[in-house]
Amino acid sequence: MTTLDAIARTTGTFAMVAMDQRESLRHMFDAAGRGRPDDDVLIGFKTDVATELAPSASGFLIDRHYGFDSVREILPTTTGLILAADALTQDAGGPVEETTIDDVVARHPLDGVSAVKLLIIWRRDEHREERVALAERFIALARDRGVLSVLEPVVRAAPGEGEWDMDAAIREAARELASLHPDLYKAQVPLAGTGDERAQREASAALNDCMTGPWVVLSQGVAQSRFEDAVRAACMEGASGFLAGRALWSDLVGTENVRAGLRERALPRLESLIRTVDDVARPWRDA
Repeated sequence: MTTLDAIARTTGTFAMVAMDQRESLRHMFDAAGRGRPDDDVLIGFKTDVATELAPSASGFLIDRHYGFDSVREILPTTTGLILAADALTQDAGGPVEETTIDDVVARHPLDGVSAVKLLIIWRRDEHREERVALAERFIALARDRGVLSVLEPVVRAAPGEGEWDMDAAIREAARELASLHPDLYKAQVPLAGTGDERAQREASAALNDCMTGPWVVLSQGVAQSRFEDAVRAACMEGASGFLAGRALWSDLVGTENVRAGLRERALPRLESLIRTVDDVARPWRDA
């Protein structure tokens, strides 16, 4: 039986790299002044990230559209392969609005895949129960396919919703969806990483109280310079590590020598985060 050890460090904690961005990555190239790139540019960037960062990571997340085959070929056996199983509703240059399970992934050969991941856009709207059912189907699908399930809720205000407290929504989503018992829950960083150590730890402890199993944090929405402190605070209060992309490599999108930049900037960030995880994160079996 596959356990979370397949995407964890030998310590039972997680230091995973996310590289499953699709139109969002294309927009990042555009925002960096490089225009909207062809698919080959996206695949090349993702492959470069995998080449330089995957050997140090416990897991590597990739989508099936841009680079899956090339990444699978170069990934070390010590790094668990995670496949994004989400089909995204997203306009060019805009945020992901809704998701569902990618039917192709549901039928895709999963040779070498340790886990599948589903992004869910969580809102307090009339589709809330449908999203819970979607998460349940995803967890059951992963179990049936013999791979791990990684559930990633990202909260958004519903149209017309009045007072909006993102952290309250992150906790509410966790209470609702962690109770479905995915193998691993991927949560947004409390306070978007803007709090001091005490505030981050208090907010992380409140989020941990909503969890029913092991969880990690993602980096979207957190300033790159604040992410490691946020990871430390979350791990000190119950998280088991991170699954992060932008905090590692976002400033290298559109640069001339990506591989050199990854070695000089992104890899040291990853290595420092790994030291933090090894120092304070809770092993997944203790969650």
